[in-house]
Amino acid sequence: MAVPVLSRVASAQTYPARPVRLIVAFVPGGATDTLARQISNDLKEALGQPIIVENRPGANGYLAWSHVAAAEPDGYTLLLAENALAMSQALYKKAASSFDPLTQYDAVAALATSPSALIVSNTIPAGTVTELVAFSRTVPGKMNYASAGVGSVAHLNFEVFKDATGMEAIHIPYKGGGQGIADVVAGHVPMMITSVQATKSLVESGQIKALAGDEHRAVAGDAGRSHHGGGRGERADVELRFWFGLFGPRGMPDPVKAKLEKASATVMSDPHVRERLANLDIAPDFAPGPALRTRLEREIRNWTKFIDEKGIKPE
Repeated sequence: MAVPVLSRVASAQTYPARPVRLIVAFVPGGATDTLARQISNDLKEALGQPIIVENRPGANGYLAWSHVAAAEPDGYTLLLAENALAMSQALYKKAASSFDPLTQYDAVAALATSPSALIVSNTIPAGTVTELVAFSRTVPGKMNYASAGVGSVAHLNFEVFKDATGMEAIHIPYKGGGQGIADVVAGHVPMMITSVQATKSLVESGQIKALAGDEHRAVAGDAGRSHHGGGRGERADVELRFWFGLFGPRGMPDPVKAKLEKASATVMSDPHVRERLANLDIAPDFAPGPALRTRLEREIRNWTKFIDEKGIKPE
């Protein structure tokens, strides 16, 4: 009986001895994928082994999340997760009964945050959030918003925005964020909340608008509250910024978690990494594993409260 235990201890002491897979639950190009690819080489330097970013999109994230939960807890299969992990757990209570990140994951480290962007079609005569809300009231029943699907970050963040501003808007779910963004660019759908990283080039080239000024900064997820529903919303105590954390399967040896936490702290405090990420609107925000777990618990609790109060249902 002692042999497997001794083997695991020895493996933990020599960890990592081979490449580490970093799983992302969504397609390339989004906020989570961008961060994963930006820091993979830096984590390689800190750990001494290649970090292989692997995209596993599907089933609103559950394909990747379940894959990591079922992996061997040896530190060679990790997950870079974001708000969607908490939001989906809050929305799909019964459907997600076989998956629980609080019991099936070890939280390793919080890594960073990033604002979300409120993008608007050029066909909409609004340059600020105030103007957008005012315009929406002149065309009742005709304002739609796109999302990457029911329960996605884009969907639930916009529901908080609607609740805080009193805007009426109809949800148009897509099979992916890219399709929704494309239809905002084409003018088929007026607006969407999504990641800055996915829309930065489109905004800079003038194909769509990201609402500017203090109102935009609030909606984009800066700390604090406003009557525009910024930051954490006026009534919903939830986080509208993207937040990113590193998780692994439950039961990873303490020495492995310690090495991963130390490597994460090293990478996210590196001035060159911080400068590179700042150019992508990603702010390093390292915190150890227990703090990440506390954040996940709080987010699941608060999103559950908001979803239940507003009667939002899986479709």
